[in-house]
Amino acid sequence: CNFVPKIIQYLGQGDESMKINFTQKIEERIDNFNNGKVFISIDFLDIADYETVRKILNRLTDSKKIQKIIKGVYYNPSYNELIEEYEAPSVHEVAKAIARKYNWTIAPSGNTALNLLGLSTQVPSKWTYISDGRYADFSFGNTVIEFKHRNNKEISNISIETAIVIQALKTIGKDKVTEEDIEILKNRLTEEQKERLIEEGKVASAWVYKIIRKII
Repeated sequence: CNFVPKIIQYLGQGDESMKINFTQKIEERIDNFNNGKVFISIDFLDIADYETVRKILNRLTDSKKIQKIIKGVYYNPSYNELIEEYEAPSVHEVAKAIARKYNWTIAPSGNTALNLLGLSTQVPSKWTYISDGRYADFSFGNTVIEFKHRNNKEISNISIETAIVIQALKTIGKDKVTEEDIEILKNRLTEEQKERLIEEGKVASAWVYKIIRKII
C-alpha cells in the first residue's frame, strides 16, 4: 500500500533535481557570457524547454542575478567601477535580441546606421531599424527602438554589415558622400566584410553600388 506513494515521492524528487540542474546550467552559461550580453529564452532551449527557461530567467531576475530590459529580453549587467554604477545594455544588442525573439531580419537605418559605423557622433534620439517584421516600437529607460517594415530585398539574403553600409549611404544621400566617409568605411570594414559587401551590394541602387566599389 505504501509502495505507490514512495514512487510518486521519488519521481517528485527527480523533477526537483532536474530543475536545479537546469538552473545551474543556465546560470553557468550566463556567467560565461560577456558582461552586458543581451539574451532571450531561446538562447537556452538546448538546456530546457521554453516554459522552464522562462521561469528560471524570471527567478534569476527576482534574485537580481540578471536584469530584465523588456518582456522576454534580459542582460547580465556589467559594473563600472569608475562611475560606480551598472552599465546600461547596448541598444544595438537589445535590437538584435528582439529580432531573434520574433525571428526578424533587421538592419540599422538612418542616423542609427551612421552612428554605428562611426560616420556620425550624434547619438540617435530614436534608434531606427528596418525589418521584414511588423512596424513596432520598444521602450526601456529613456531609449526607444523603432522597427520599420521594408521590402525583403533591402535586408534578406545579405549580411547585416552589408545592409548597414547600404542604409548609411542612402541616409547620407546621392552626391553627398564624401571622401572622408569612404575612408572611414574602408578602415571600419574587415577584408571579409568587404568581400561580402562587393558581392551582396549588387542588390543596391546603381549610385550606392558605385560608392561601394570605391570603398573596396
